[in-house]
Amino acid sequence: MKFQYLVFLAFLVMGISTSAQNDRDFKNFRLPDQRGINDFEAPKDTTDNFDGVDVRIGGASTIQFQAVDHENSGDVELIEIGDNFNLATANLDLDVHLYDGVKMHLRTYLSSRHHPEPYVKGGYFQIDKLDFIRQGFMSDLMEKVTIKIGHMENNYGDAHFRRTDNARAIYNPFVGNLIMDAFTTEVGGEVYYRSNGFIGMVGLTNGKLNQSVTNPGTTKASFVGKVGYDKQVDEDFRFRLTGSVYTTGESARTYLYAGDRAGSRYYYVMEAPDASASGNFRSGRWNPGFNNELTAFMVNPFVKLGGLEFFGVIESASGKSNGETDTRNFTQLSGELIYRFGNEENFYLGGRYNTVGGEIATGEDVDINRVQLSGGWFMTKNILAKIEYVSQKYDGFPTGDILDEGKFNGLLLEAAISF
Repeated sequence: MKFQYLVFLAFLVMGISTSAQNDRDFKNFRLPDQRGINDFEAPKDTTDNFDGVDVRIGGASTIQFQAVDHENSGDVELIEIGDNFNLATANLDLDVHLYDGVKMHLRTYLSSRHHPEPYVKGGYFQIDKLDFIRQGFMSDLMEKVTIKIGHMENNYGDAHFRRTDNARAIYNPFVGNLIMDAFTTEVGGEVYYRSNGFIGMVGLTNGKLNQSVTNPGTTKASFVGKVGYDKQVDEDFRFRLTGSVYTTGESARTYLYAGDRAGSRYYYVMEAPDASASGNFRSGRWNPGFNNELTAFMVNPFVKLGGLEFFGVIESASGKSNGETDTRNFTQLSGELIYRFGNEENFYLGGRYNTVGGEIATGEDVDINRVQLSGGWFMTKNILAKIEYVSQKYDGFPTGDILDEGKFNGLLLEAAISF
C-alpha cells in the first residue's frame, strides 16, 4: 500500500502542475472533475492544434466511513460489522494525444477493494480524424464519426457513465452503484455516429474479461449497440434518451454483471463470518447468474431542467448457465432525482429508488429493493464530500440462503478527489 500511494502522490503533483494547461488543449475528452458531470460519451470536438505528443497525467483517490448494520432470518450467521473507515482507493490515468485526432487512454487501479496491488483496468485508442492516413482523408464523414479500439469499458447503457469506477467517484451523486451493476472491460471496437443530437453506436468484443488464447471455441463474440438522442434544448433544459443492447450467445463466463473487480462500496454486508474485503468484493450487489448465455437491454432517460435532474434505468436481462435448460429473466428499475444548487451548482441533494426482480437458478422469484438518500458539496471542482443513507431489503430467498429475510441500512461518508 505504501508504494502505491507514494507513486500516486508523485503523479498527483505532476498532474496538478500539468493538467490546467492540458485541460484547455485536450480535445474529445471528458473532464475528470465537476465539469464532466452529466457528460456521457466523450464530446466530439475539433482537433486542429496538434503540435506533438501531449501527455495528460490525472487520477483519483477516495475513502469512505461506513456505519451500516445488517441482518437476516438468523438461519445463516453473518459476519459482525461495525463503524469505521474502508480501504482508501486510488486510480492513475494517462491520456495521450498521439496525433491530430488520435488519443490514447489508460487507467490503472493503484489500489482497489479486490486488488490492493496495482493493476491495469484497461485502455483504448480513440480516433476522431484519419489524417494519419492522408491529410483530410474522409474528413466530412469523420466530423461525425468516432472509432474506439482497445481492452476497454464497453458502452452498454448510460448508467456506467454515472457510476463509481474504483476511485473515480466524482460523477456519482451517491456512494453505491446500482444493484445490478452493468460494467465490463472486454477487447473490441466501437464505432459512433453523431449528428444533430442523434447518437448511434455499434460494437463487437471478444466476450472475455480475462484475456487468453486457451480454451478456443468456448466463447463467441459479443455485440453491443446503442441508439439515442441528446439535445441541449436551451440554456436550462436538456433531454437525452438512449437504448442499449449487449448480447452473447455462448461464453465460458459472462461478466456484464460481475466485471467490476474494483468492488462494491458496501463492505461486508450480507456476508458470512469468514468473508474478506477482497474475496467478497461484490457485497450488496446482485449477479443474476447468466454465466454462459446473456442478452440485456437498457433504456435510459435523462432530463435536466435548471438545477433539477432525473436519470432513469429500465433494464431487462435474460440468459442461463450451461447447467440450466430454460432461460431465466431479471428486470431492474431505477430512478434518481437530483437537485443541484449554489452559484456553480456546487451543492446537491438527491434520492434513488432501485429495484431488481426475477427468477434465481433454484426456481424462486426474488426481489431486492434499495433506497438511497444523498447530499454532496463540491469544495472545489476537484474535491467532493458526500453523505449517503442506504436501506436495502431481500425478499423471496429460500430458507437456508444467507439472503433470506436479509436487509442492511446505515450511513456512509465519502471524500472523493479527481483531477
